[in-house]
Amino acid sequence: MAFQPVSNSLNRPQTASTSLFGSADEFCVGILGDLHIDPRVMEDYETGRSQWLNILDEAKTNVGEEQVSVVSLGDLGESKSVRPDETSELFAGTTECHELAADFLGGFGVPYDVVGGNHDLEGIDEFDTDEANLELFLRAHNKDGPQFMRQIAEKTLLVGMTSTIFREAKYTSHEVTIDQEQIDWFENVVETHPADEGWKIFVFTHAPPNGSGLRVLQENHVVNGCCWLNHSNEVQCRKFIELVREHRSIKAWFSGHFHLGQDYQDSITFPTIDPKLGPYPNRGSCVFAQTSVMRSGTSRDGRQQSRLLRGNKDGFEICTVDHQTGGTIRLDATITYRDNDNEVGVYAHSDMEKVEDKYFKVYSPSAGDSLHPPDENYIAYDEELIMEEAVTMDTKAWWKMACGRVIGMLNGNMIEYDKSTLAPLGLIVGADELVGKRVCIIDSGLDEMCAVDDVEIGMEGADCGEAEAREQAVILVDDNDGSIVVVQPNEDGSYWRKIVRNKMIRMKEVRREKAAKRLAAAIKKDDEKDDADVVSSWGPYTTTKGTAKNTGVSGLTAPAAK
Repeated sequence: MAFQPVSNSLNRPQTASTSLFGSADEFCVGILGDLHIDPRVMEDYETGRSQWLNILDEAKTNVGEEQVSVVSLGDLGESKSVRPDETSELFAGTTECHELAADFLGGFGVPYDVVGGNHDLEGIDEFDTDEANLELFLRAHNKDGPQFMRQIAEKTLLVGMTSTIFREAKYTSHEVTIDQEQIDWFENVVETHPADEGWKIFVFTHAPPNGSGLRVLQENHVVNGCCWLNHSNEVQCRKFIELVREHRSIKAWFSGHFHLGQDYQDSITFPTIDPKLGPYPNRGSCVFAQTSVMRSGTSRDGRQQSRLLRGNKDGFEICTVDHQTGGTIRLDATITYRDNDNEVGVYAHSDMEKVEDKYFKVYSPSAGDSLHPPDENYIAYDEELIMEEAVTMDTKAWWKMACGRVIGMLNGNMIEYDKSTLAPLGLIVGADELVGKRVCIIDSGLDEMCAVDDVEIGMEGADCGEAEAREQAVILVDDNDGSIVVVQPNEDGSYWRKIVRNKMIRMKEVRREKAAKRLAAAIKKDDEKDDADVVSSWGPYTTTKGTAKNTGVSGLTAPAAK
């Protein structure tokens, strides 16, 4: 059966033995999500690979071996000890992990490419630096560098980039960070392979870029700032979607990271939609697709699925390989090229949710366009915004700050959204602190702002020197007890809280707390309880004063304020 982009002939489940391929100009790529290989439980991997072998062998027969390959989206090893009785060493990122993963990926009978995820440099007991761990990753998988480029068919490229920072992560180690050298390389690739010369580029990274429109996410990735590529770097985070918008040779972008299935339409987004359905999404010519996992123990919604990409000069199809049903193939979306710069995407099925599904389908604001107003949750205001009702878990609202930042509410949380793509960036105020309070946005006023305490002699008025034209304050009002909370922005002007440090720092902090407990056990008196109350102090900002004299946290390391 030849590939027919506009046909419904493939819109049904198919077994791995069905004839799927036809003309020689087609290509076929097997795409594997987060493997998290655990050598103690290899059954799902062996089963999944055997299913893939049937598909790939038939593809090689029909389109030729050079036009068939496999791409792994990273996170290759289990992020815990696989021999807990012997060692606490994490398996992910170790030499043993990458050698086992290379052996597994090398057994598909076709060439494979791999990109590194946020766990692939986690060999922290074996390697002292990210550089040393990355060198092992490259050597084990026979890679010349962290990125890859493969020409899979005529003027058709597979391109991938690897996360290269773990120990040196500024915030959470689970942020997927593409280094600047790879970003520059990628920009050169898309600039030198333009759409008007007929090039088509398919991109692979562990996490998706900001602006992809994917909404089947894990809440922990959203609130902890590790959802998107280079999430915590505002400029780099937005760079990827800017390149997508500028270079229409980028036809599709595949990612994993969330461990969620492919049964939802929001796991695939199209570059354009019917204007009757909503505003133009501004995603260039690129389709974004999320990829599930192979092993049951790593799935967050019970699915065990991989992606199948197959295409030719007329377009491509994105399919699901279902590892729970013998490797059956389901068509998910068909994309037909109209010309080098335009294409039409069609979903093959509606959402296939299960009653027990518990994923975080994040609300993304819509700013509208020339044909559509902003969505109904947008709050427009002139001078100030005073919400009349207290926030509940069901409150949906969003607004723009005078500085251009975008803030909204979802599931009882206050969230910052990217001002360009309106993708969620991170948590500002959690539901535990926000629910039951009213939100107010008011001008903070230059006169009041300049009236700071404890002005250093000779520096009077300096605090007003860098004032913006219009400064605002985000206020939380509790009508029950009359308390007022000012939500201060970060030093860079953003609001979402970068509150998770990288794993290396957190491990050292835990070791210090354990040392404190050992000390407490050694010096405790006979009448004292066995487990001492040990708390940590990190020294956060606790005052607007210009002179710091106290470091205690009220109610934690110092008596509660009365």
